[in-house]
Amino acid sequence: MENKNKKNISRRDFLKVLGTGTVISAAALTGCKPVRQTNTNSATGEVPTDKMTYRTNPHSGDKVSLLGYGCMRWPLRKNSNGDEEIDQDTVNELVDYAIAHGVNYFDTAPVYVRGWSEAATGIALARHPREKFFIATKASNPRGPYDLQGCIAMYHKSMSELQVDYIDYYLLHSVGNSIEEFHRRFVDNGFLDFLIKERSEGRIRNLGWSFHGIAECFDYVLAYNDIQWDFCQIQLNYQDWKNATGRNVNAEYLYAELVKKNVPAIIMEPLLGGRLSRLNSFTQAPLRQLRPDDTPASWAFRYAGTPEHVLTVLSGMVYMEHLQENIRTYSPLVPLTEPEYDALEKVTEMMLAADFIPCTECQYCMPCPYGIDIPGIFTHYNRVINEQRMPEDKTDPGYRKARRQFLIGYDRSVPKLRQANHCIGCGICKPECPQRIPIPDQMEQIDKFAESLRLGNNNRTTEQL
Repeated sequence: MENKNKKNISRRDFLKVLGTGTVISAAALTGCKPVRQTNTNSATGEVPTDKMTYRTNPHSGDKVSLLGYGCMRWPLRKNSNGDEEIDQDTVNELVDYAIAHGVNYFDTAPVYVRGWSEAATGIALARHPREKFFIATKASNPRGPYDLQGCIAMYHKSMSELQVDYIDYYLLHSVGNSIEEFHRRFVDNGFLDFLIKERSEGRIRNLGWSFHGIAECFDYVLAYNDIQWDFCQIQLNYQDWKNATGRNVNAEYLYAELVKKNVPAIIMEPLLGGRLSRLNSFTQAPLRQLRPDDTPASWAFRYAGTPEHVLTVLSGMVYMEHLQENIRTYSPLVPLTEPEYDALEKVTEMMLAADFIPCTECQYCMPCPYGIDIPGIFTHYNRVINEQRMPEDKTDPGYRKARRQFLIGYDRSVPKLRQANHCIGCGICKPECPQRIPIPDQMEQIDKFAESLRLGNNNRTTEQL
């Protein structure tokens, strides 16, 4: 297939990327970007080029890097018209660096980054030999199309956008809401039969599905029609292992069922939307006693990668330093020990005692038709809780300072026209949330809380949010 928008890398440039062993300034690569939260405990040191841990898919024999690149959050920039677009130069830099350091699995979907991810990922990967990478994309049709021709058109468009003539890993996207929905999207219209035929003819090399939903539906799809699924993508992290929330099932159960069926697991949300990388000093204490130099993120990635039937762990790495740290963690993987598992159980207990909103910043709720920055609002609220800066009661000694920090931080994190007070409660976002957060209700409560702080009459209780 002819590669469109192909920009070749010179041998000199590629060797320069391959040999890079020091931290590259993200600012030099990212251009105009949203301000990120820096990890002050970020790991440093050489980034190995030849020590990546690989796992073998028992069905296809693919040797897959344990670190997989999630392409849901490619960096954006402003174009000459002032509109946002994918920062393709930065995407190319990140993909080049990942491949040079052993990453070979790239996961995208038609709906990611406002529909731009497949094309941007395709441009970046087309500059590399096809055998250097595995590409995963998805049948993303929760709102349609449901007719067979529409579904096939979506499938062929993915190939065109990715500039490939076969797809290594093709997923039925976000399966699990109900058995009826699974049939409507994939079975009754003949689309699943079409995909199975595509697999038999080699245009799909591995066929699987991603899960968000109820256990009944997971069990049904896993056993459906005796299909040998080549892989399944599940949410797994140390909190969700036994304490999954929202539209999820405990990962302990999901993983065990996949092992029984010899279906490799691909892991999403190893950081629970970044929350497991932003532990406060109190929560980090059990981890620092064992490995004082390791970051919270590296702990979470080691947890997700330790089970031997995990094929790859996805990370949406927007910044070079995040990519470098994750490469270090898996180059090679140091599996968790029993004392380390015990320490993470203590961390989980402390996190469950906090009043977090279980948002993973997946962006499935976006865009809001009224411009509300739903993930941004939840992120600010959760960050304040995590940093133990929540203004609780006017009688608390630190109330005035905490109140000021909450309100100033809110205005800095979320533009005023995109804050919770502009939510009209339409509910369009609710069915899109994999965590089943009652988004309009939470928006109302956060608005009331913020307004009470502005008026200076707050007495917050855990029942309010």
